[in-house]
Amino acid sequence: MSGIDIRLLRAFVTLAEKGNYNKAAEALFLTQPALSKQIKMLEQKTGGRLFLRGRHGAVLTMVGRQLFAKAYELLKSHHDFLTYAREIQKGSTGKLVLGFGISSFKSTPVWINTFRQKFPDCDVVISQIASSVQARMLMEGELHAGFVRMPVTELLASRLINKENLVLAVPVAVDIDPTDLQRTLAIYPILCMDPAVSPCLAEQTTAFLRDNELIIEPISATNDIHSLLALIAGGNGLALLPASVENFLPVGVKLITLWGKQIIWNIGVAWNPKIDNQMRDEFLQIVTHYLP
Repeated sequence: MSGIDIRLLRAFVTLAEKGNYNKAAEALFLTQPALSKQIKMLEQKTGGRLFLRGRHGAVLTMVGRQLFAKAYELLKSHHDFLTYAREIQKGSTGKLVLGFGISSFKSTPVWINTFRQKFPDCDVVISQIASSVQARMLMEGELHAGFVRMPVTELLASRLINKENLVLAVPVAVDIDPTDLQRTLAIYPILCMDPAVSPCLAEQTTAFLRDNELIIEPISATNDIHSLLALIAGGNGLALLPASVENFLPVGVKLITLWGKQIIWNIGVAWNPKIDNQMRDEFLQIVTHYLP
């Protein structure tokens, strides 16, 4: 059987559903003779009668009943294909799900804004998620791209964004001697986020204290960065935080550059190259455009 015009399948399915040539012709915006011609053409291609025409309209033959389900499936696939193609052109192929952390607070919103201007019909979902959790979600396809602490597993692709380091966040009214951290940390409690929520930051804080031989035990005070900064602004203590917090620092908090051995780490954008996603690739192109 040679290729079949999709119009013939549409005529066949519509007539089968309506059961009447007049109603089917109206639904297809055709004349009855034109519809009859299309049905005859399809019958010639399939090699048998598809309808019995009588007083009660058009009734499927046994062959017609057997072909109806397949014809309906092909027609739906054709419709889905065209819908998908239009969505790609509009940039509305679903959601773009992104993960990010403290260290990408400044850049990520700019890139997302550029993406939304280019693809206004694509829903963008962003969540602050720990790097270790993002890696798992990227592997399982729950995230399309994530801004994470590097390196990442070799199963993921990645691109370096920037470098990050720790600073000391303190109340603006507190005078700190950055060259004598042991004395400073002995006077003021050092607060931290819940290690279960932010394991990377907890690891970096521990490494900094250890490498600089600072004997202090951080106090887990909250599970989100904004609450932690609010506690610092209220004079409840200090915190070792990524320098990127300067991008959303509240009134009442200042940042002190640390002396001694620094903890520096890389921040990158990561994705799963085994999963195809056009909107993710479009977003990554925008990110790459902004990078030096």
